[in-house]
Amino acid sequence: MAATPPVCDFGWTAPDFSLPATDGTIWTLDRVRGARGTLILFICNHCPYVLAVLDRILRDARDLAPLGIGIAAISANDVTEYPEDSFENMARMAAERDFPFPYLFDESQAVAKAYGAACTPDFFGFDASDGLQYRGRLDASGRNPGPPDAKRELYEAMRLIAETGHGPADQVPSMGCSIKWKAA
Repeated sequence: MAATPPVCDFGWTAPDFSLPATDGTIWTLDRVRGARGTLILFICNHCPYVLAVLDRILRDARDLAPLGIGIAAISANDVTEYPEDSFENMARMAAERDFPFPYLFDESQAVAKAYGAACTPDFFGFDASDGLQYRGRLDASGRNPGPPDAKRELYEAMRLIAETGHGPADQVPSMGCSIKWKAA
């Protein structure tokens, strides 16, 4: 039987970024970073996987902030092909849903490529020194929300990182729509 490589490349360093946010300011990794860890999530407005769990993402973000976790969401989709993911629509969604974190626009897609983002939603949980500790899923949800009592895998992993600096050894990869890359 072949060994399965780990989901998480433990210790991989978070790439820096400087991106415009729907709040009208520029955010960098330094500005997002929390005292006890950082969560970078790649989402978009139109993905049915994101929409199915957005309330859970917002709940977890609100619960993680008091633990010292800094959080930012990034949308990197090609807005020419997917206009529902435009900056204007991002701003509308962030305001309507009262996002508790900055929603950043990666128009060039350089940040998504630097992180190796693969899908929406895609979660990158870092320790206080910017070392990757979690690259798993939110919970057992897929295109439809999981049961109300689904284990809060992302929340529990980030809580563990805040408390110990280490993520869980066992992680299940996130699943969703592919990042909508621009044509070369």
